[in-house]
Amino acid sequence: MTVQIYAHRGASAAFAEHTRAAYLQALADGADGVECDVHLSADGELILLHDDTVDRTSNGTGPVSELTLAQLRELDFSSWHTTPLPPEFGTTATQLLTLSELLHILANAGRPVGLAIEFKYGALFDPTLVEAALEELRGHGWSDDGGQVGNVEVSFMSFHPEAVAYLAHHVPAEQLCQLLEVATAPAIEAVAAGEKLLDDGVAHLAGPGVGYVRAYPGNVARWVAAGRVLRVWTVDTADDLQLCLSHGVTQVTSNVPAVIRSTLTALPFM
Repeated sequence: MTVQIYAHRGASAAFAEHTRAAYLQALADGADGVECDVHLSADGELILLHDDTVDRTSNGTGPVSELTLAQLRELDFSSWHTTPLPPEFGTTATQLLTLSELLHILANAGRPVGLAIEFKYGALFDPTLVEAALEELRGHGWSDDGGQVGNVEVSFMSFHPEAVAYLAHHVPAEQLCQLLEVATAPAIEAVAAGEKLLDDGVAHLAGPGVGYVRAYPGNVARWVAAGRVLRVWTVDTADDLQLCLSHGVTQVTSNVPAVIRSTLTALPFM
């Protein structure tokens, strides 16, 4: 069984998440693909960042949406991780990436590579972010009926079922991933709606967390039997990997792609 490894926010255990260094390291580690989150800056640029503020991962403060790209470029997004940057991975000033810049990095990988773009939302869905990302991709040669930008195969992910349903009007089901987590009280209805989108085939990629796989193995088995592709996050240990393999998972997202690659290589059937 072939298992693809996606680097979660790049090789984010090695270098600060979403940075140039993290993505270059992921490619060096042999990751089959990379994952990123996107937010819009004040001047409409697609910024790679997990949070909707810069507080946790930079020396600045405030919402991403209230800062221009130029203002964001003035912040340090890598030093909090403490790992020194190799010269070939750029300087502190070049670590913040836009979606366009990540596409250029992946285009230079010299091999096929996947790009999983995640859209994060709170309770309400607004299509502005999705439309901005699709327009950016079209500018790089992507078309709505296919998932390729040169050597880069693009897929789209969200926890928000309204976002996935909206994307389904623009993206083939094979490139669409419904993310899932073990539901707490505020999210039970949203998770159920996401599960239904997978059952109905609106999304062909099922993206449960490791905890969800442990809690709901029956759902995982049902989707595998129905031909869905399982992309499980965040798989960082041998135990997590063995769990995924035992459930027929063929894609894993990891903060430590080199470790997971090494573990896979050591397995007798790989």
